[in-house]
Amino acid sequence: MIYFDNAATGGSKPYCVRETVNSVIAFLCANPTRSGHKLANAGAEAVFRCRNLLKEVFGCGSAERVIFTKNCTEALNTAIFGILKKGDHAVMTCAEHNSVLRPTERLKKSIGLETDVIYPEKNAYISQKYLITYDAIKPFIKKNTRLVITNHCSNVTGAFTDVKGIGEGLKRDFPEVLYMVDGAQSGGHVSIDMARDKIDVLCLAGHKGLGGIMGSGALLFSEAADIAPLTFGGTGSDAFKLDQPDYYPERLESGTLNLPAIVSLYEGVLATNPTMGKNAEKLVFLTETLISALKKTSGVKVYSQPNPCGIVAFSAENLPSGEYAELLSEKYDIAVRGGFHCAPLMHRYLETEKNGLVRISLSAENTERETAAFLAAAKELSFM
Repeated sequence: MIYFDNAATGGSKPYCVRETVNSVIAFLCANPTRSGHKLANAGAEAVFRCRNLLKEVFGCGSAERVIFTKNCTEALNTAIFGILKKGDHAVMTCAEHNSVLRPTERLKKSIGLETDVIYPEKNAYISQKYLITYDAIKPFIKKNTRLVITNHCSNVTGAFTDVKGIGEGLKRDFPEVLYMVDGAQSGGHVSIDMARDKIDVLCLAGHKGLGGIMGSGALLFSEAADIAPLTFGGTGSDAFKLDQPDYYPERLESGTLNLPAIVSLYEGVLATNPTMGKNAEKLVFLTETLISALKKTSGVKVYSQPNPCGIVAFSAENLPSGEYAELLSEKYDIAVRGGFHCAPLMHRYLETEKNGLVRISLSAENTERETAAFLAAAKELSFM
């Protein structure tokens, strides 16, 4: 099958990731930090190596503030519930995933959280370099604004938010406001540096552009952010203290860590980080090829610009997106995703809330031959 659903989860893992995960499962099934024997210590060392690597690659000030999660959703939830309190105000954009929209909606109902959602100009997703800039956010900041949350790259269209501009603007004009970035789609595809970009909280999916397996994710945060725990339990430390530890990472990591996923993330980042620039160039070229050809295909409307995350979204006037994706799978053996991609406000902004969008999402492992096969299929489907 031609796999074009990498924005959901990466379809191809580096050889080093596969081999290391198999080795850990076979020979290192011990609980890191829970015992003092050699195997447990080896596991703890592997966890620390990954923590330190993520700290260096993403510009986080402290390895202790690199928290492992099972996905980006858990990272976002941990940060949102752990930062926002009664009386706070949060700003977000229409590009946000339900992993942001649902936790903040829960807080609106439970503690009266105030929120504002920013919608860009109507055609910004294809006419502007950035979907959201600091100029769009600044007017929404209030005295009680605690958190600004932005998606770095839209999982629907591949449109980018000006993260660096927003981070710099907030730190200059509103230093008390925390800036949180959802890097689920951008991690591993473009450079993210928390110190450089003035990001306080960064949430990552390990199983997409970063090359790890499902079950890997991370929450990174600066000294400015104080995050209360979302889960409580065993940490391997302070066993007689019934309160959760007040130091990181133990404060936010309860229960047994997913060691195979963590080592996969370590190996994935080691493999993908040196080739990120080259891979981004390839993905921009492939998305540009797809977009150019789809614009010439009868009945197709494209909602993406060429981008380094490999995402191309489109609609077909003769078929709902879900049916289109099903036909590609069943008739042509091509995997894409149709529907609403867990981003309802983005579809409202794009005016595609009825039939959704077909999303192609490429990785650097995909080829021009595969994109040509897809375009041939798309041409046939346009005549159905």
